Amino acid sequence: MTSTKKIMVDRDELETAFEFVSSGAPYENTASISVTTGKIRWHSMLMGDMGDDDDADDDDDAEDGIAVPHKNDLDLGSRLVLRFVRQEMPRDYDTVAEFFRRRGAYGRFKDLLERRHKLERWYEFEERETQAALLAWCEQNGIQLVDSQPDAKRA
Repeated sequence: MTSTKKIMVDRDELETAFEFVSSGAPYENTASISVTTGKIRWHSMLMGDMGDDDDADDDDDAEDGIAVPHKNDLDLGSRLVLRFVRQEMPRDYDTVAEFFRRRGAYGRFKDLLERRHKLERWYEFEERETQAALLAWCEQNGIQLVDSQPDAKRA
């Protein structure tokens, strides 16, 4: 059995990069993981390259980097919403599907969730599905997540 070396990436940094990439339209914000160092390079169409200046020596690795996915790449956009609605609110499925045919869909969806007292369940579902999808993506790309401060408690 041949073992392949995994790329070690800080879990918190990857999650933050994923949120950054997913916060805009696809390709508006991007991030890539260095296959040699596991460091993440960030880029925004509005702000340009972001991050530490000492990462400049990794430029030769930039083309070989692994692009951090956008939530839509992992089916975590409207399809995730519709999966949740199908499971938790099947009578509202057509209404929610109609929301996502126009702008402002997430706002209308969250208003409906509040009226149905399902907002907290949605957040739990979204977090669970996002973590599972991101872990599966890491496995497919030879990435091992590491905790930079495993014993540190967040304030």
